Amino acid sequence: MPRKLSHIAPDWWDYTTLENDIINDAARLTERDLSQLSRPGFTVKFYDTLEDFYLAEALEYITAWRQATADNPVGICGPIGPTEQLPLVARMVNELGLNLANAHFWGMDEWLGDDGKEVSMSHALSFEKADREMLFDRVDKSLAIPESNLHFPKADVSEYVGSWDGVRCAVMQGGQGDIKHWAFNDPLKREGAYADAPPSPEEYRSLGTRIVELHPITLAQNARTSGGGNITMVPAQAITVGPVETWKAEKVSIWQAGTHDNPLGQRLTAMMISKGLADSSVPMSLLADHPNVQFNYYRGGLGSCEVEMH
Repeated sequence: MPRKLSHIAPDWWDYTTLENDIINDAARLTERDLSQLSRPGFTVKFYDTLEDFYLAEALEYITAWRQATADNPVGICGPIGPTEQLPLVARMVNELGLNLANAHFWGMDEWLGDDGKEVSMSHALSFEKADREMLFDRVDKSLAIPESNLHFPKADVSEYVGSWDGVRCAVMQGGQGDIKHWAFNDPLKREGAYADAPPSPEEYRSLGTRIVELHPITLAQNARTSGGGNITMVPAQAITVGPVETWKAEKVSIWQAGTHDNPLGQRLTAMMISKGLADSSVPMSLLADHPNVQFNYYRGGLGSCEVEMH
């Protein structure tokens, strides 16, 4: 029997195609319940203030880059959402005098333009532009990462994919979107071989860096968080780092301040990862099979799933 249709976009897979029992169980989780979801390979951490939250996020960059040597280059794969940690990273690099000559950075994703190429840095929503302006352009030139060690996804993914060979990725850091993705690893369309069931976890995890079509909720979210609600400026496709590269990262660290995903989403993926409920309609849940995942929450952003009319 085919699974139920999405409540959001019937032509797509997403978390609303799960059994209601799973969704309702997640909605009932309290903060204490969440903290008890930690298990070997999956850690849940809470932060009392946003200052502590973003400082801890920034320190992941410093911890990774301090390990880098000429014989052992080390990098971090970083997000655009959240972004508040990026200027803090630059400040710490400068204050510590941390030489980044052997450090690497991978951008997680980039928009695809109507011409079939990655958008240029003149595009208002360019992720590379944001990374450079908020972090790399603020680092003292004497300490800066070599340009050859900065890896941003392009429409021709071959160079980006090759950059993962021979460089250790200490951590892949990201947020969680409304559609329960990391990077732009969205659920797939409900069509063809996946008309009745989404890809198996094994099939989805075999996907590498690629061009993807974005779920309507992802378009709406990026318009809300970055474009003042103007969804017409948000490209419908993007280039994203894939599960293949994600599993090359020694650690996957997800940061939830309450500004990207909602109270239900923040609970649902943690529960599914903790209990090993991997389902590609909820892409983040596939991290149940990664050996080292950490979810980081700002207490004040966790919210409640109680009904409250506005």
